[in-house]
Amino acid sequence: MAANVALLSASSPSTSASSILRRRPPPRCSACPRRAASRLSVVAAMSDDPIKEWILTEGKATQITGTSSIGGGCINAAQRYDTDAGSFFVKTNRRIGPAMFEGEALGLKAMYDTKSIRVPLPYKVGSLPTGGSFIIMEYIQFGRSRGDQVTLSRNPFHSKKKSALGRKLAEMHKAAKSDKGYGFYVENTIGSTPQINTWTADWIEFYSKHRLGYQLKLISQRFGDSAIYEKGQRLIDNMHPLFDGAVIEPCLLHGDLWSGNISADTNGDPVILDPACYCM
Repeated sequence: MAANVALLSASSPSTSASSILRRRPPPRCSACPRRAASRLSVVAAMSDDPIKEWILTEGKATQITGTSSIGGGCINAAQRYDTDAGSFFVKTNRRIGPAMFEGEALGLKAMYDTKSIRVPLPYKVGSLPTGGSFIIMEYIQFGRSRGDQVTLSRNPFHSKKKSALGRKLAEMHKAAKSDKGYGFYVENTIGSTPQINTWTADWIEFYSKHRLGYQLKLISQRFGDSAIYEKGQRLIDNMHPLFDGAVIEPCLLHGDLWSGNISADTNGDPVILDPACYCM
């Protein structure tokens, strides 16, 4: 997993702070040791903050000019980092390890690679020194109203934006057919709920076991609701006849597409984010 996520980093080779210090010329005056000590303290401070370290090395910035909080929902905190190399969007979670953000990064990259609908490009996933994890990605400036893409309105402008979203999603689905069946390369999360993505050859088996069946199991474990569990199992047992003759081709899905995960950029083009990707 770590190797896969590493491929999402900036393409330029990483240069460690320690290698930069090794290449510096030897001190020529009595003040130089103090300057070297100062440089070492800066390097130590950067290593304590892996977000700033990445931005100031692989992110190609030489200065962070400001940070500001952005609504990150009920699970993660989100910040915008402004630098002399542009802005970055950063999400952090102080309680959950990097696996959640690794799944998100791989989903974003898979959608990005279809070159269809706009999604933020993920750059880096890592652990925080004090516990938890982070993800750094492309910062996309949104237009005036996030959520207009699915606003139910008779206004033709809203209808036009909704149809643009639908066309772009269709392009993504057509561009990302799966030859491995139904599932995804990693397990991920929908919100904070684990999502099982084991590759499966049959659509009904995948949906019965890893979607309906898994959710019913969680309901039973958390709430002890045997009535809902039994009704769900009856549905699963009788699903095959409902899809007799259906031809289902697995393709890449966003996986958690609702109004809160849809926006538009300043040009009015649709943007989707916060995925829970899988092929189905």
